[in-house]
Amino acid sequence: MKLLGLFRHAKSDWGDPRARDFDRDLNDRGRAGAAVMGRHIRDYGARWDRVVASPAVRCAETLEIAAEAAGRSFPVNWDRRIYLASSSTLIDLLREQPADAASVLMVGHNPGLEDVIFDLVPNDGSSPLRDAVEAKFPTAAFAVLELPIERWSDVAGARARLVHLTRPRDLDAALGPQPVS
Repeated sequence: MKLLGLFRHAKSDWGDPRARDFDRDLNDRGRAGAAVMGRHIRDYGARWDRVVASPAVRCAETLEIAAEAAGRSFPVNWDRRIYLASSSTLIDLLREQPADAASVLMVGHNPGLEDVIFDLVPNDGSSPLRDAVEAKFPTAAFAVLELPIERWSDVAGARARLVHLTRPRDLDAALGPQPVS
């Protein structure tokens, strides 16, 4: 059995229209969401043997703030292939993870992360959490999948169970959707 955590970067700043997408940092709401989610991920209790993340500025800041809020530090394997990757690219990257890593936390972007859930968790009506992801996998969302595999190389085609889903607004209503003005 393998455990896969998926953590979407927190809310980024769109204030500078000239900034490259890769270089966008977090806005104030994103920094608050990253901190709340960092504490939540710590409290969830999983020990992540490996953390792989997009090196985009918003992902790096999300991880830095989350780790600080959680009072933990961990080595991160930065992989540019995660940046705006499709589900198939992310699953290929997972297939490369060492077999002795029982758990992997992947930090990245949508739509790739939510599509990993759609590709690995059967759409058979048995997962209310999958249904929630179909509605929205917002910024700073955190999901955990259990995979009935012995090696990460076998992840493609595995039938995972989505066992956990938390969004920032689940922990702090102020971090939910903002009213349109």
